[in-house]
Amino acid sequence: MSRECPITGKKPSTGNNRSHSMRATKRIYRPNLVTKRLTDPTTGKKIKIKVSTSGLRTLTKKGLI
Repeated sequence: MSRECPITGKKPSTGNNRSHSMRATKRIYRPNLVTKRLTDPTTGKKIKIKVSTSGLRTLTKKGLI
């Protein structure tokens, strides 16, 4: 599985670490992904997906969890 949320489309982005002297070094900002097991309402099978925590809130709001 990749580091991308299928619900929100969040994926890693790049930026800089900044030290006290304002020296910049490259870094990666990764999304907060968690592995979640969901049941498909039509077939009843369990599906394992990696979803961001904000994507979990969306699924909960729409009643899919």
